[in-house]
Amino acid sequence: MTLSAREYKPGLGKREASLIAALAERNKALFTAEDAKSVIGQDAKEVVRGLVRKKWVLPLKRGLYAIVPLDVGVKGADAFVVHNFVIASLLVEPYYIGFWSALNYHGLTDQIPRTTFIATTRARHAIQVLDEEYRFVNLTPEKFFGWQEVDIEGRAVRIAEREKTVADCLDHPEHCGGIEQVARAFYFYHREVNMERVVKCAEQMGNRTILKRLGYILDRTELLAEYGKLLADFVPSAGFPRLDSLSPKRGRHDSHWGLLINYDLDPEGWRY
Repeated sequence: MTLSAREYKPGLGKREASLIAALAERNKALFTAEDAKSVIGQDAKEVVRGLVRKKWVLPLKRGLYAIVPLDVGVKGADAFVVHNFVIASLLVEPYYIGFWSALNYHGLTDQIPRTTFIATTRARHAIQVLDEEYRFVNLTPEKFFGWQEVDIEGRAVRIAEREKTVADCLDHPEHCGGIEQVARAFYFYHREVNMERVVKCAEQMGNRTILKRLGYILDRTELLAEYGKLLADFVPSAGFPRLDSLSPKRGRHDSHWGLLINYDLDPEGWRY
């Protein structure tokens, strides 16, 4: 049996119904307080509050809401879940989903991060939405490139391309769970990654540390023979940045790759 709207949830007032209908016509399944105000004026706050109380609308964070689809069932907002990537797409501009989140999306790690990582050119503090953490990684304009649009629950969401994801993780291992996560990605999935494109991304980003870490990982995972020609002209810059930005600043200096080896990568142990 199909439930009517009245049976499904408490009935809507005229203004509540007008708001829901107008937002639906504008394809605003997720909407802001300003969106509501543009439809029904100054009383928007009270109308939205009523919709939240009746579970027609789910508050995501202050000023951001989601219309609950009828097919969710009788529990309404209590049973409705919005994909974290969709929420992320509404939190900042410009943006793309990146780092550990993109590494998992592309199937380059089986580790599921509890935080959604969002690359942007704006400095912002991490926030909580529906008990999920959203962390913003502030990139310079020169590093903000290499994303694609994918469909998530009917919404176009920007996610870093596979090779840009790898380059970003080499640039900031602290945002992908540490250097071992990206090293494992090379070890197990290197044939699914265009390594030449990774090198080009690194060069465009202008951080030589990315290539230092890439070379060391390829060397350590015995993939250098296959991909070493891509780094044939590489000369390490001065200084010894850490291999792993999450680990302490102590270890041995590798003069070949120009790195402080402060984390022990053990590919043999990854097989078991």
